[in-house]
Amino acid sequence: MLGLKPRQRHANPVYADYFADPFVWKARDAYYAIGTGQEEADGCAASTRSVFPVLQSADFYCWEYVGKALIRPDTALGGNFWAPAVAVSEGHFYLYYSVGHGDKNHQLRVAVAEYPQGPYSDTGSALINPDECSFAIDPHPFQDEDGRWYLFFARDFLDAAGAKRAGTALAAAAMKSMTQLEREPKEILRAHADWQRFQADRLMYGRKWDWHTLEGPCVWKHEGRYYCFYSGGCWENETYGVDYGIAENVMGPYTDSGNETGPRVLRTQPGRLRGPGHNTLVLGPDGETEFMVYHAWDSAMKRRQMFISELMWTTEGPRVRVCRGDYTLLLCVRRGLRVKYETEVVRRRSCGCAGLFGGLLDGARGQW
Repeated sequence: MLGLKPRQRHANPVYADYFADPFVWKARDAYYAIGTGQEEADGCAASTRSVFPVLQSADFYCWEYVGKALIRPDTALGGNFWAPAVAVSEGHFYLYYSVGHGDKNHQLRVAVAEYPQGPYSDTGSALINPDECSFAIDPHPFQDEDGRWYLFFARDFLDAAGAKRAGTALAAAAMKSMTQLEREPKEILRAHADWQRFQADRLMYGRKWDWHTLEGPCVWKHEGRYYCFYSGGCWENETYGVDYGIAENVMGPYTDSGNETGPRVLRTQPGRLRGPGHNTLVLGPDGETEFMVYHAWDSAMKRRQMFISELMWTTEGPRVRVCRGDYTLLLCVRRGLRVKYETEVVRRRSCGCAGLFGGLLDGARGQW
C-alpha cells in the first residue's frame, strides 16, 4: 500500500440550501461562490431588490451565506435570472448573467462592482443584441495566457445538418472590453448524441423539435490544450451530466468525440448523485489542486445543491471523484484493476462514495 498523506475532503453537498449553477473564485484571501437561487430559478426575482445569492469561505470547505450580489435591473427584462459568473480585471469585478421570462427571451448582461460580494450594478445594455439572438444563457468569461478575454455561452441553433442536432449548444466570442464583445459569436460545440436530448417533441419557435442541449460551458487550459467542459441532457432530471470538448486553439475547433454513450466526467449515480452539472473549475488553497464545482439534486429532486470534487487527469481524460459522507475512497483504475490507496475520515456521518471515474466504478462502502 502506498503511504499517502491524508488531506481534507469536501463533505458534499457543501451548502444545504438551493444553490444551482455555482461559480467559485478566489479574491482577497477568501473564496466566493455565486449561483442561481430558488427565487432566481422560479422567476420571483423581479419582485426583489437584489439578485443571486453569494457564499463566502475562508478555507474553501465551510461556506456561509453573505447576501445577494446584483442590484435588480429593469423589471421589464424578466424575473428569471440564471447562471452568474464573475471575472476580475484591473481591480474591478464583472458579473455576467442571463435574464429573461421563464425559459424564453433570455439575454446576456454584465454588471460591475468594486467588491467581490457586490453590490453589482448592471451596465444598462445586453452583450448580444436580443433581436439577433433571442435566447442566450450561461456566460463564462475566460482569460487566456496572453491576457485576452473570451466569453463562452449557450444559445439556440435550429439547423440540424449532418450529425448536428437542433437545440441549445455552445458559442463564444472574443471580448473587446470587459463589457463588450469584439465580433460576432462563433459556434463552438453542437449536440450529436442521444444522451444530450433535452426533450422529444418540444414546442419551440412555433413548432415541435427533437430538442438537444449543451449548456454551462467552462473553459480550462491543461498541458497546452483547451478543454471546454459543458453539461448535456435535461437539467430537470437524472439524464444531466458533464462532458467536454478539446481544442488546440481557444476558439476551436473543439471535438468531443468519444462521448457517444454518455457524459464522461460526471453523471448520475443512482442513490448517490442525481443530475450533476453546470460546473466551474477553481484551484484549491494549495494553488495547485484543481477542483470542479457543480450542482446536483437532493434525494427528493427539490433542490439543486453545491458540490465540490477534485478533478483528476487520467489517460482517458479528465474525471471527477465525487464523495459524499464521512470518508473517501481513493481508487485507481488501470486495465480494469481496482487498487485501494487510501481511506480517510472527514466530516459526515453517512457515507456513499460516488467517486466514479465517469461512471466506471460502482463499488459501495467496504467492497473491493
